Amino acid sequence: MLENGKTMPSVDAWLREAKADASAAGCGMYLTHKAEVRGVETDGVAPGHKVGGMVFGFDTQKVQAAIEATRAMPGIGYVRVWLASGELTVGDDIMLVLIGGDVRPHMVDALQSLVGTIKNECVSEVEREA
Repeated sequence: MLENGKTMPSVDAWLREAKADASAAGCGMYLTHKAEVRGVETDGVAPGHKVGGMVFGFDTQKVQAAIEATRAMPGIGYVRVWLASGELTVGDDIMLVLIGGDVRPHMVDALQSLVGTIKNECVSEVEREA
C-alpha cells in the first residue's frame, strides 16, 4: 500500500491497522523505517555547505512495483509506504515504511531491499543549500 501527503501518518495507527489486517496471523514482528530531510553536507550541495531543503518526488508505478516485489519475498505478509512530495525543508518527514513478517532475517532483508530500491530507483531529490 502506497500513501502520499504532506504530513507523515502515525506509526501507532499504522501498527494498529497492520495488527487488524488479515495478514497479522503470519506476522511475528514489524519493522519501520523513517527518514527526514537532514541539514548536513551532501554531494548535492557545494563543499562546506549544508542542505537547507529539497524538492522531493517519486514515480508511483516504480514504488508500487517495489512494494509488490517486497510483499512477494519469503515470510513477508504486510507492506505499507508513505512518501512526501514537493518542496521540503530540514526536519520535514520524507518517508515511512512498515513491514510485517515472520522472522527477523526475512524482515531485515525485506526492509533493506525496499528502502534501498525506493531511495535508489524510485525517488528524485533536488537538494537546496541552506
